[in-house]
Amino acid sequence: MKGWMENNIEEIASKHLGRTSDGSTMTRYETPEEADADLLVGIPRKLNREAYGIDDERLPFGGYDTWNCYETSFMLENGYPVSGVLKLCVPVSSPNICESKSLKLYLNSFNMQKMGNSLHSAINKFESTVQADIATCVGSAVTVHFHTMFDKGREKFPVSRKYITLEQVLDFENIVFDKYSEDPSILKIKADPKSEHRLTTNILRSNCRVTNQPDWGDVFIYTKGDYSIDTESLLQYLVSMRTENHFHEEIAECIYKRLIDIFPEQTDLGVLCLYTRRGGIDINPMRCSNYSIMENEFEKLWNVFSQHGKTMRQ
Repeated sequence: MKGWMENNIEEIASKHLGRTSDGSTMTRYETPEEADADLLVGIPRKLNREAYGIDDERLPFGGYDTWNCYETSFMLENGYPVSGVLKLCVPVSSPNICESKSLKLYLNSFNMQKMGNSLHSAINKFESTVQADIATCVGSAVTVHFHTMFDKGREKFPVSRKYITLEQVLDFENIVFDKYSEDPSILKIKADPKSEHRLTTNILRSNCRVTNQPDWGDVFIYTKGDYSIDTESLLQYLVSMRTENHFHEEIAECIYKRLIDIFPEQTDLGVLCLYTRRGGIDINPMRCSNYSIMENEFEKLWNVFSQHGKTMRQ
């Protein structure tokens, strides 16, 4: 009986995993262009509970399965990518669980999906869509909430409290974002004598050059000199990384090189990318034009004796 149940679970779980749509072995991950609830796979709880003598009709416990989905993103109608953390709670009384890799595939299918004109309407639509789809998968009502960097009461990213999110200074809901392949021609600078700027955003997304799976990060950019970066062009440029295939380190170096190429030689520049963990390891590439930036801006990140704070998604 145990062997049959294990085989049955594996068969259900492998519905969309490790295969292409024609059933052949899949060696490369492809993110869907539109949200697809059919990617979700529900596995009956009773298949595992029967082995332990647990009766679904008379559960000896109560509770919830709580998920924190750190790599969640969708788009506004203007092409701006909204990124945040989805928290999902499923009651133990639900007939099914949601197979974890299928949930990741499902959430990734929203990456290029436009959900609304405003941040508020898009989040509401995303939450209601996910709530309904997960409820169908597990056979029970569930609760969801999408946490963003705009949430009140949440601390800002802890690298430096002096950093300002690009979205704080831009009317990003009314900017057109339509380039998703890295394009340095987007970037623009402007005269800004004796200026110093610290900017950040959490919308950085590229893809692994080997597996093509999405990589998620927060980027911090420091500049000091007689010129500053045009913030709208910077946000549009970072969005253009969305379909690039590079390693984390390569993305940081690409951003740094594109910026240093358009600034005068005397400009101080620092670029830091804090990526989400994969397999228990996160990679945080830092590229700076001089030592003082490393010491004053990002010291905790390169000092092995000091633990640095984490971003919301890390």
